[in-house]
Amino acid sequence: MPDIKAMTINRAVRRSPATRQDRRRSGLRKNSVGISVMLLVQYGLGMGVNLYAQIPAADRGAGIAAALGRAVTSRPAVLAVHAVLGLLMLVAGVSVLTRAIRARHRRAIAASAVGLAAITAAAVSGAAFVSGGQAGASMAMALLTGVALLCYLANLLVIGPPAASSRQRPMSDPITVRPIGSASGGREQIFEDH
Repeated sequence: MPDIKAMTINRAVRRSPATRQDRRRSGLRKNSVGISVMLLVQYGLGMGVNLYAQIPAADRGAGIAAALGRAVTSRPAVLAVHAVLGLLMLVAGVSVLTRAIRARHRRAIAASAVGLAAITAAAVSGAAFVSGGQAGASMAMALLTGVALLCYLANLLVIGPPAASSRQRPMSDPITVRPIGSASGGREQIFEDH
């Protein structure tokens, strides 16, 4: 075997704009599924809080921001989990909207923006419910969660089915391996990428 100090791999991978758009839409699709699952879990937690958890009297009338802070840091635990998941969904909603914008998909941008607005309004309604104990705030939170869920499921419809995976596409260029130190006199080995 020849004495080879190092090898370079010359791999010319061309990333076409279509491939980039496929990856962006795939990420948007995955984020939309993820936030939809989060919304379903949140919906169930909200029903549990509404039916079985008793909101501490100290949280009543404290204002929306104070109610949110107390919900995250105090008991009952199901209320704290519900509040934390709500805050995480705000972050996830921003992520989905960002991905929709990067994918330049107008309908997905619209659905994601409405979904994020619904999550934000549901969070405000939830804090109002903890602060004031109004049944209307609980109902608004439930309806807005449903609206957000429909928006993110609509993303899956408007984006369309996933493109063929990159493993099924033929490789455009083989990998060429050349020994370092040999200008052009060395043997080249060509490997096909499968």
